[in-house]
Amino acid sequence: MSDPPYTLSVVVPVFNEEENIPLFLERLEPVLRGLDCAWEIIFVMDPSSDGTERAVLEQRQREPRIKLLKLSRRFGQPAATLAGLHYASGDACVVIDVDLQDPPELIAQMVEKWRAGYHTAYAQRVERRGESPLRKVVASCAYRVIDAVSSVPIPRDTGDFRLVSRTVVDELKRLKEGHGFLRGLVGFVGYSQVAIPYERQERARGTTKYPVIGSLRIGFNGIVGFSSVPLQLASLLGVVVLALGVLSGVLWLAWTVARSGVAVPGLVPLVLLLSGLQLLGLGVLGEYVGRVYDEVRDRPLYLVQDAHGFDGPPRA
Repeated sequence: MSDPPYTLSVVVPVFNEEENIPLFLERLEPVLRGLDCAWEIIFVMDPSSDGTERAVLEQRQREPRIKLLKLSRRFGQPAATLAGLHYASGDACVVIDVDLQDPPELIAQMVEKWRAGYHTAYAQRVERRGESPLRKVVASCAYRVIDAVSSVPIPRDTGDFRLVSRTVVDELKRLKEGHGFLRGLVGFVGYSQVAIPYERQERARGTTKYPVIGSLRIGFNGIVGFSSVPLQLASLLGVVVLALGVLSGVLWLAWTVARSGVAVPGLVPLVLLLSGLQLLGLGVLGEYVGRVYDEVRDRPLYLVQDAHGFDGPPRA
């Protein structure tokens, strides 16, 4: 029997997802067996308080192509995803969540696009089922803001669910950025990309581990990591505030002269407004300085505590 023409790695970041592991594999494994390829499934787990680790290892006893990386502490989903890509051995790698909001059946279409010559096939949401109106509004606004200000192409209404070629994975490994906003990093790397529209489903079981605040934090990382527009806006705001300050000074002087020394009303609120705008500008600047500080320290993106199913360190 001839060897399969290619190997596919599926990277699955997990945190407190015990009840979704069997359901996810029931959907994923038939898809992989239907492809003409060798494959591996890499679960990357932040230390969990439920039985996620036990659930994965039980499945591994049944299917040795299921592997597990356990990180030493909670580094977060972006770092876990990059850890899985670093350890993946496939000619192409798929990133997917375990909650079944992203259908595993779409992987077959992604592989088809990759074999047709595309380096990245990303899933683009046309519908988001099972999410609150607030979350949908926040997500829609965030995607559009990121798309408007980013210096690299980041498609709207996309998450991390995508297939990337070995070429893209190797380039991602060279970047070593601490705030691993995957869709931005893939946009920076470039190469040919194609969208696959789909309807995002309701979560199979449990609750999301990324509430609105967590999603906003990831989106903010995407803005700061791939755009200098916030700094430019802060500078522009400084110019506007300076002009307002000069104008208010002139008006105050004119009022004082006209009223024979009576102070202009409303001066305190104006001072508070200007102070608030100054603090806002400092906050924006601080976000960029903090990220520079993180990169200069050059700390590891993640630390692996246990690795099940791997022969050695990640592929160079």
